[in-house]
Amino acid sequence: MNFQSPTEDQRLAVESFRKFLEAEIRPVARQYRDRHIPKEKMREITQAIAEFGLPGASLPEKFGGMGLSYVTEAMLFEELCTVSVDIALCVMINKGFALVLSEQAPAIRDRYLPDFLAGRAFGGFCISEPDVGSNVADIKTQARRDGDHFVINGEKTWITNGDYSDILIATVLTGPNELSHVLVDRKEHGYESRNIEKIALNSQSTAQIFFSDTRVPVSNVVWEQGAALKNTLRLFEKARANVGMLSVGLMRASLQESIAYAQERRQFGKPIAGHQLIAEKIAEMATLVDAARLMCFRAFAMMDAGVRCDVQSSMAKWYATEMAVKVCRDAVQLHGGNGVTKEFNVERYAREAIVIPVPDGTTEIQKLMISRALTGIGAFA
Repeated sequence: MNFQSPTEDQRLAVESFRKFLEAEIRPVARQYRDRHIPKEKMREITQAIAEFGLPGASLPEKFGGMGLSYVTEAMLFEELCTVSVDIALCVMINKGFALVLSEQAPAIRDRYLPDFLAGRAFGGFCISEPDVGSNVADIKTQARRDGDHFVINGEKTWITNGDYSDILIATVLTGPNELSHVLVDRKEHGYESRNIEKIALNSQSTAQIFFSDTRVPVSNVVWEQGAALKNTLRLFEKARANVGMLSVGLMRASLQESIAYAQERRQFGKPIAGHQLIAEKIAEMATLVDAARLMCFRAFAMMDAGVRCDVQSSMAKWYATEMAVKVCRDAVQLHGGNGVTKEFNVERYAREAIVIPVPDGTTEIQKLMISRALTGIGAFA
């Protein structure tokens, strides 16, 4: 797995995307710093990004994707994460949604997938509930069978893209101890959403979702009925590696800001980069960025090889997200007093880094999963 020698096609794709992001997306991200990006504005952004292959870079061409490797897609995604984690979160969910849609029957796939690949539509995965986090088996949202429909009632929370969403895939109880995924169309079937304010990453949508007697055709079951637990784990495999890349982007942005600042800021008659403790901090930050990136790329390379990588994705997710907290905090420390002011980006990066270890399974959950895979002994009954 040689990630240090990209092909000419990969290099050109990344360079082209980077130039676009710097010219078109960074100014918008700066404009909406800590402010919610309205849905129509976000749609403009995602449509522009779709021209460069996200969210469908790794989908087969027969479904409208570009047929690129997961590693190549991750290289593009890293560039977006470095410019804006908020926008990258939105695109990340749409990437996962496009993949799921590509695996569905033509009636669902052909209806929804083209709009996702073009950046026109938004999706969301509804798993967590107010009293249900990591233990998916405790989900309470009910989908009662009524003829050829399900009637859904319940509340979901912490749903990325929730307020933007045009369609959702909800994890629901379709029978006693039977969890299924059901596709819900906001316009056709109806549901309500409400944004959640957080310490950071408020430019995108994280929302509560409310289902109240929402009638959905039984034919909208995603994959097969009763297989939600198995398929949720499969979704997490890819999601966790992508969350790791969010953190790689954050670390890279913090490192870039810190290097520039250390070269320009002078204390005791020379740039602070010339002071040993600052030099040590920059070296450590750079090493942690590379280590996290390589762990994520290992997971994506295994996906390309068709090998399950649950453990490697969990390792990449917990390591990258926790190291992002350290790197971004060190960037604030390196900036001194300036680091805690809103005139510099590093204070925002530090706030964003604190959030990222939580989604798609906390660090503690990742460690439990890794240990269970290695020992065969779980922490839960």
